[in-house]
Order: sequence, then C-alpha cells, then structure tokens
Amino acid sequence: MTTIANTGQSGRAQPQPAQAAPFLRQVGAQFKAELLLTSRRGENILVTLILPVILLVFFASLKIIPVSAGSVINFLLPGILALAIMASGMVHLGISTAYERYYGVLKRLGATPLPRSGLIAAKIVAVLLLEVLQVVLLVGIALLFYGWRPVGSPGLAILVLALGTITFAALGLAMAGSLRAETTLAVANGLYLLFLLIGGGILPLDHLPAPLAALAQYLPAAAFTQSLQAALTAGAPFPGAALLTLLVWMILILAVAIRTFRWE
Repeated sequence: MTTIANTGQSGRAQPQPAQAAPFLRQVGAQFKAELLLTSRRGENILVTLILPVILLVFFASLKIIPVSAGSVINFLLPGILALAIMASGMVHLGISTAYERYYGVLKRLGATPLPRSGLIAAKIVAVLLLEVLQVVLLVGIALLFYGWRPVGSPGLAILVLALGTITFAALGLAMAGSLRAETTLAVANGLYLLFLLIGGGILPLDHLPAPLAALAQYLPAAAFTQSLQAALTAGAPFPGAALLTLLVWMILILAVAIRTFRWE
C-alpha cells in the first residue's frame, strides 16, 4: 500500500499535527508522576503513614477510649483507617495540589491535552495506591500487637473505603483548585482536626454534647467512620443512613471539584 503525503503549494510534504495520546494513557502517565512526587515529599509520609500509626498505638495502648462493649481495637481501628484516608485525600492531596497550582505546575499541565477530569482521576488513583499501604500497615499492627481479627463484611468495607477515598480526595482537590495555597493549607488542617475530634473515630459520638453529636451525624467524616465501623463489626446492622449520607457528600463534592477546579 502506498501512502501519499499531504503537500502544500510548493509540492513539499507538510508536517502533520501531533495527535494527543488516548485518555487512559494520559492518565497513566500523570499517575506515575504523582507517585514519584509523593515519594519525594517527606511531610506526606509523616501525615499519611506515620501519624495514623502513632494515633493507633497511642490510644490502643493507653486504653482510654470509652467503649460500651467489645475490645478497644475493634472500635479504634476503623476510625484510624478513616482518619488515615482523610489525611491522604483532604490534607496531603489538597495541600500538595494547591502548591502545584501556586507554583505554576498546573498551568503547564493545562497547556497539555490532559483534561481536568484526567488530572483528578490520576490523583485519586495515586491516593488509592497510597491508601493500600496505609490499610496494610494499620491492619498489620492491629493483627500482630492487639489481637484484632477481621470480622463483619469485607466487601462492604472495601466499598466504604472507596467511597471515602473519592469523597475526601475530591474535597482536597476542590479546595486546591479554587482557593489560595495558604488558605487550602489552613482549611485542610483545620477540617482534619475538626473531623478527628467529632468524626467518631476516636471519641464515640454519644459522648459528645447532644447538639454537636446531631450535627456530626450529617458530616462526611462521621458518615464515613460509622459506615466503616459497621462494616468491620460482627453482627452490626447495615449502615444505610450513614452510607447514604456519605454517598450524597461524595457526589456533591466530586461535582464541585470537577466544575470549579482551575489550572491557575
């Protein structure tokens, strides 16, 4: 078969415009870049891997968590897993992306064929891989040192973890794509502290003042934590209300992140 080159009036072959790589290949390339950048940021390792381990060991060893029945680790592990995922998505991803935007990295990406949805997808997949390491590390410590044994519904737990990942990663990106870097830094850390205190992961919600506990029920942190605690507790009822609340938050925050994210 003979290929005929495109020629201009001079009769010489004209260069053809380069075609963009397929969407999935673009996402894959950005995903690899996200992993490389994460591994080079020491503060990310501290927040996402070391801090959750410290919280788990500290509160499990002191046995100061007020639980009505069962082992402390059965209540504490799901809550620490939820906090670890919030740290990965909302804090680490949100702050790092905000400073990438501040330093013009995202502006350069905006000049490439990679769409906003592709950038968000690559960042969320990179966070998912990081969270696999978090889950393995925290569950391994609970198994080896505190006698925790997996019970409940593993399938439901995986579903809840996926929903929580998307929710808080989208929250981090929504802040990073619409707020100044310094504002994102302050808001992300402030929300993390708030969710640590009233998210139900360390202190049960029924130990909070009634108005505060009622408000916390409708926040994504408590919905995520309660859904995960039910999924990892033997004989616990299906967390329909908490799961629905988390799902609604996920859809709303993801839509806001995609719609409002700006490259610069």
